[in-house]
Amino acid sequence: MKKPQENTDNPNEIFDVVDENDRVIGRATRAQCHQNPNLIHRSIHVLVFNAGRELFLQKRARTKDVCPGLWAMSVSGHVDPGESYLSAAERETKEEIGVPLSLKYLDTCLLKSETETEFSAVFMAESEGPFQLNEREIETGGFFSLNDIKNKLWKDIAPPSRDVLAHVMKKGRI
Repeated sequence: MKKPQENTDNPNEIFDVVDENDRVIGRATRAQCHQNPNLIHRSIHVLVFNAGRELFLQKRARTKDVCPGLWAMSVSGHVDPGESYLSAAERETKEEIGVPLSLKYLDTCLLKSETETEFSAVFMAESEGPFQLNEREIETGGFFSLNDIKNKLWKDIAPPSRDVLAHVMKKGRI
């Protein structure tokens, strides 16, 4: 019998907790923040497009604590305590897809679910790859047209990534 894989996310990782104006008011663990929508914390999402305007999506490892095995933005992650959104986006980009990219800020949105609430800063970058995917966090990845994402993959995309994509599309940012 195959042993189930352990979760690769540290439940004791510390996040800044912020108020509805995105001001730091305290700290809590990853596990606490992911189980209590009243503990607003910070995250980032990076949308990487190629020259053909296709968006790179990553398929999250099945060992992730949130949305395992679902497709997600090119890069996503949490902001460390005291870290800026931009620094977090740059760090996560290197950690997840293995390359530094020039990031352009698009917007910040509030993502709410039954279990958590996040302020997420959204950035965009352009690259053809190749990427060096972090195997602990990413199962696979690929470029997809926005049309294919909306019409074929939408139900298999992690809810936070769907919300981010819908937000920036509605605002005309991409």
